[in-house]
Amino acid sequence: MAISILYEDKHLVALNKPSGQVVIPGRGELPGEPLIKELETHLGQKAFVVHRIDRGASGLVLFAKDAATHRRLCVQFENREVKKTYLVLVQGTVKEAGRVESPLRAFGSGRMGVHEQGKPSVSEYCVREHLPGTTLLEVMPLTGRRHQIRVHLYSIGHPVMGDTLYGKDRPVGGVARLMLHAWKLEVSGAGGEALSLEAPPPEDFEAILKSWKKSSAAEPPEKA
Repeated sequence: MAISILYEDKHLVALNKPSGQVVIPGRGELPGEPLIKELETHLGQKAFVVHRIDRGASGLVLFAKDAATHRRLCVQFENREVKKTYLVLVQGTVKEAGRVESPLRAFGSGRMGVHEQGKPSVSEYCVREHLPGTTLLEVMPLTGRRHQIRVHLYSIGHPVMGDTLYGKDRPVGGVARLMLHAWKLEVSGAGGEALSLEAPPPEDFEAILKSWKKSSAAEPPEKA
């Protein structure tokens, strides 16, 4: 499948990653080609990964075409100058907007968790839509820890639908994919210009939302 380019100039490129694809090569044998390899084949040159999203997530991923742009973009992410917004379908009814400030640390086997000795981590969220037994949120991570959104939402009793790692019954809700989509990204380009990027949710994400709205077998809403 051809890569989906959302934005490109002579310094950087933004792609819309499908769910199930890794951004960079990982440990062990994983099916499919990493997104960066597909991009480098398309460009005919080396590309630099600026940030990553989970394999099960879909959406915006930013790459630099040169080392200088890579450094500038990475500094923006490190200094929390980049605004990121995700669409996330979670289990249960979230009644209102909120903020999670629980520190996170690694616990082995690829899992992260809340721990008082973890790294400072902050996620803000607001309600976009209530569905039967679930809530569609807009989530704004202010830090960039591994699995941050998934762990933070799980810690407040609202695991991400389709999550195979965090949740009581996995995949959460019996959903076929992780319902986490990197939707919007606001960043400064190589010349200092403001870039506002957006990745439309893919068909599989929208199909699950549509089917959930129609489902009469959905579990009753949980208390927030």
